[in-house]
Amino acid sequence: MTDAIPSDFEAITDAGNFSSMIGPTYQRREDDGSLTFGLLVESKHLNSRMVVHGGMLMSFMDQLLGRTVHNVIGRRPTATVQLDNQFLAGVREGDWVVGKGTVERETRSILFVTGRLTVDDRPVLVSSGVWKILGA
Repeated sequence: MTDAIPSDFEAITDAGNFSSMIGPTYQRREDDGSLTFGLLVESKHLNSRMVVHGGMLMSFMDQLLGRTVHNVIGRRPTATVQLDNQFLAGVREGDWVVGKGTVERETRSILFVTGRLTVDDRPVLVSSGVWKILGA
């Protein structure tokens, strides 16, 4: 199964306890400095209908948007304030899920972000969220 992971993606090893349980997850730094994320779907990610559990996709999105925020502002402490999700298609075992986040707007203490998960360029989840810079 690991053959499905593109060689230019590196495992995320500092994701914290919970995020480590949902992974392994991967990231790649693009030429413009942005990050692209990946997840190879395993049986542990599936619900009883044999598609990826929605909570799993939302957790992956929360992780990748948080890392996108930190890529923009540095490793300052932040917290997710809001995360809205729209499920567009099912994801199955063996799928390589690619995620990309974008900071749409940044204020002194709040960042507004959007994210998209795809499988073979097919959108499966789109999200928007708000991150708070703690102590700002």
